[in-house]
Amino acid sequence: MNALSESANSDTISKSEISPENINKIPIVKAPDTVNWKPKSKVWPILQIAAFAAALAESIALPTVQMVKDFPYKIMLILFIAYLIIGYAVSFFNEKLSLKVNHKSQFYFAIGIGFTIWDILSTKTNILPLPFFPGPAQIVQVLVEDSGTLLISTLYSMRLLALGFIAGTILGLVSGILMGWYKQWYYWFFPVLKIIGVVPAVAWIPVAMSLFPSTLISEVFLIVLCVWFPVAFMACGGIENIPRSYFEAAKTLGANEKFLIFKIAIPGAMPSIFTGIYTATGLSFTTLVVSEMLGAEAGLGWYINWAKGWSNYAKVYAAIVIMAIVFSIVLAIIFRIRDRVLIWQRGLLK
Repeated sequence: MNALSESANSDTISKSEISPENINKIPIVKAPDTVNWKPKSKVWPILQIAAFAAALAESIALPTVQMVKDFPYKIMLILFIAYLIIGYAVSFFNEKLSLKVNHKSQFYFAIGIGFTIWDILSTKTNILPLPFFPGPAQIVQVLVEDSGTLLISTLYSMRLLALGFIAGTILGLVSGILMGWYKQWYYWFFPVLKIIGVVPAVAWIPVAMSLFPSTLISEVFLIVLCVWFPVAFMACGGIENIPRSYFEAAKTLGANEKFLIFKIAIPGAMPSIFTGIYTATGLSFTTLVVSEMLGAEAGLGWYINWAKGWSNYAKVYAAIVIMAIVFSIVLAIIFRIRDRVLIWQRGLLK
């Protein structure tokens, strides 16, 4: 017993050790960075620049076998190398930027090596022949020469996506909250949700083309349908999974139904709602492309279908690149909104 007490006394911190004079001597332990978690390296930030420099050197030195204007591709490589060099130089004076540059350097190194190998196998040696395997130089050439048509197609697709996604999200939130809160709504509408929601939205194309007078309304309807199901389903499930004790405690303090819905039910279901929105984002892009291929007069889906008809796969891949960029931007916006709404979750989840 005496040994235990002596051990306990030896582990405790005396008042003298936490006096104001010794406060500054206590080491401060920083929380681990969950975003830029790659170990610090002096080599990878340099290697990423070297990889794109190798891609540029290969593009200049080796003769071109395929018919292509590779000047835009070379300019793109030069601009990206300049971007990496500037970021690397500034990172010496900014710790946060230094961690970000270090974290992404391995990924950029792999992209630079990938561009080099891809260009050699296609443009330089024709091992990957046209028209099915265009090289990066052909795709960049299309992005420059056909920029006007691609810009108009992107704007058309963004208009269609915005109309359908916003309307589908609002409809999904309202119906999901009603089904999650009111038993009558759940009784009548949840079976409909299960029946209609599991059917892919593109399967409703013949019905939509017959019901609505214009192609635009039909396409918006399909996107609304594919967004509505995951948002409504997750909103309903999120409210149902909130512990009943939260509502009972609020009622004992005099909370009315409006307070229970808007201050407890909806905030508590927000993590599930955003999960539904993430799922709906991917489904909406798929539905957007398929619907535009069938009857639209413009849009990225229409552009892909038109280019495929002429076997111009460089234009197909150029449209896919733009779609990937737009999709990444939309997801980044949703992540920012989620981080602001769910700021209370910071530190609880990885």
